[in-house]
Amino acid sequence: MKDAQQHRSLDDVHESVPVHQGKSKFKRLLSFFGPAYLISVGYMDPGNWATDLAGGSQFGYTLLWVLLMSNIMALLLQSLCTRLGIVRGKDLAQCNREIYPKRMNFVLYVLAELAIAACDLAEVLGMAIGLNLLFGIDILWGVLISFADTFLLLYLQRLGMRKLELFIVGLISLIGMCFLAEMFFAKPNLVEVVQGFVPTLPNTAALYIAIGIIGATVMPHNLYLHSALVQTRKIEKTPAAIKRALKYNFLDSTIALNIAFLVNAAILILAASVFHKNGMHDVAELQDAYRLLGTTLGSDWAPKLFAVALILAGQSSTITGTLAGQIVMEGYLRLRISPLLRRLLTRLLAIVPAVIVILVFGDKEVGQMLIFSQVLLSMQLAFAVIPLIHFVSDKEKMGAFAIGPVVKFFSWTIAAVIAVLNFQLVFEEVRGWLQALDNLAVQVLIVAAALGLLFLLIMTLVYPWVLKRKPTRLDVHSAFEELQFNAAASFRTILLALDFSKSDEKVISQALQFDPKDCSLVLVHIVESASVKYSGEHSNDLEAREDLARVEKYADFLATKGYDVRFELGFNNRVKAIKKSCEKYGVDLLVVGSHGHAGLKDIIFGETVNKLRHAVKIPVLIAQ
Repeated sequence: MKDAQQHRSLDDVHESVPVHQGKSKFKRLLSFFGPAYLISVGYMDPGNWATDLAGGSQFGYTLLWVLLMSNIMALLLQSLCTRLGIVRGKDLAQCNREIYPKRMNFVLYVLAELAIAACDLAEVLGMAIGLNLLFGIDILWGVLISFADTFLLLYLQRLGMRKLELFIVGLISLIGMCFLAEMFFAKPNLVEVVQGFVPTLPNTAALYIAIGIIGATVMPHNLYLHSALVQTRKIEKTPAAIKRALKYNFLDSTIALNIAFLVNAAILILAASVFHKNGMHDVAELQDAYRLLGTTLGSDWAPKLFAVALILAGQSSTITGTLAGQIVMEGYLRLRISPLLRRLLTRLLAIVPAVIVILVFGDKEVGQMLIFSQVLLSMQLAFAVIPLIHFVSDKEKMGAFAIGPVVKFFSWTIAAVIAVLNFQLVFEEVRGWLQALDNLAVQVLIVAAALGLLFLLIMTLVYPWVLKRKPTRLDVHSAFEELQFNAAASFRTILLALDFSKSDEKVISQALQFDPKDCSLVLVHIVESASVKYSGEHSNDLEAREDLARVEKYADFLATKGYDVRFELGFNNRVKAIKKSCEKYGVDLLVVGSHGHAGLKDIIFGETVNKLRHAVKIPVLIAQ
């Protein structure tokens, strides 16, 4: 448990949700509900819709059993993720870093990031298509508008994990209500719907669609995400508490993933009852489905509800993709970056390719980009599933909670089915690319990449069995034994940043803690008057003259206490001016006052302290 405490997954929300400790089982169950709903949105994202539409329009209700089988596979795999996160206290990325070699882990990290970018691409395109269908907004502008939701996740994360989960549940509920209304308009044949759950494959084309449905259902980033999200619950590390947590998380997963199954089934049933029934067997594009729904059902509400659900699906899925990106980056690279930067990078990796393709080829290639995103996801899935099964099978690490022979058999069977079907899907797509390309060098590059991925897959499977190595410590920070402690150096020159507010009292009080015989003081105040802002330079306006007189009063007071005091005014930019003064006087310590505001007020009034900490290369003392 020591490593888990030193490097916690989603550190800012780790064990932030208390579990109900009373006698009420229902309240205890509710306290565990939430993580699986964030996972479930990945199973109903816009990337799944095309395969569901194609399956329903071509083969009616025949492939409903494939959706059910995919859902059962997903439920087993997600339950393994919760087991790993709860028992080991580590997410999948952290466990990979512990077992696999450094270079191999880097490749696995790159593949995981590609999968997240591919998922985000599908969500960006889905939202853009939805905006286009509903409001007539150009696809390109819709893609750019989707960039705005970068800031939605940051706001939701500030509200706390439970509110984020509640927001996602709300979106899922709205999506479900949209398709419930669609079923009312479509009036499917219930007898034929039930018959669709009997396993059957009419032809090889149906097999290909079935592969696509399975490939688009299980999302690789969800495996990383779920193993981290379950750690947001604060549970005791006793066998009884862990067993109870596993049970409640399984119920959470069962309900959430069945909701996702019902949404996917509703899309397929809608396509079967509206398109297949009327002889429209080649509907796979989201835009085609939207246009045909209105003419076939004779209602304007049907296509509008379809577009609304599409926008909601894209919006909800993009949130989970960002969280997954944070997990894989911290787990594989031990690198934590600003949530805003993390979100911007994830979104740009999706938006830039989409914008380029739309500018070059136009809107007609949007459908192909959706397919391409699903192929990328398929390529990565096996690299997440295989290590997961290895880790939860390890009796040394999992103890009594390691999976048994029966679960292990079904897990490896599912892994084999997923690997074969996904590689079949990838093979078909790559073969199409090779046939369409005339450039031999590019063809060789594609084949070499495919062979490299195959070799990596074999290594992922074999390494934990044959080439075991000593686990790598997961500490984010240096080991205690590696640290060297020396006596603190004395501060010869101390700069006091003054803003003429109540915080100045605290800044001056901190300065008085130092012996006048050991240090000298530099007082700095930054003038930000209108004329300074306009000219960007020094000013001798009324405000600057009054500010200088006030700084002199501070200097005179400190001089009476025996301090050697110098003072000056800085102009315009607080951070740059204070940094310049620190360099000018060779300052050893910077003392600043806390501004006492956060959030929206930081945007309105400006935020100095945090920027200063990164701008200067000396200790910063924040007087609060």
